[in-house]
Amino acid sequence: MTGDDTRYDDYEYAVVRAVPRVERGEFVNVGVLLYCRQSGYLGARTHLDQGRLLALDPVADVAAVRRALHGVEGVCGGAEAAGPAAGDSPGQRFRWLTAPRSAVLQPGPVHTGLTADPEAELRHLFEQLVL
Repeated sequence: MTGDDTRYDDYEYAVVRAVPRVERGEFVNVGVLLYCRQSGYLGARTHLDQGRLLALDPVADVAAVRRALHGVEGVCGGAEAAGPAAGDSPGQRFRWLTAPRSAVLQPGPVHTGLTADPEAELRHLFEQLVL
């Protein structure tokens, strides 16, 4: 038998952006969300580069952005602290997190791909798009 027997599943991902002054539309990438329906995987990785944020807005509320990022991670994990969203399916939580909004944290467009390992793919996207 020849060939690769690796199973690839489709996934969706979006970059999370910090937009300290919504009216200016400037942002810094601060996280990645990844959802894989076949495996039921929903994950988030976040990192706030305080210097980059403050370069866009010297009076940005860094603590509030960190709290909001912590909330995103909680919703992805289904943590009780996520409130009513904690009981939703991973797909419902991903759709809620990627819905357009005018806030200091905003999702970028949703993109798709194929992966054999959603966690490794999330790590790769995070390194490429945020760090």
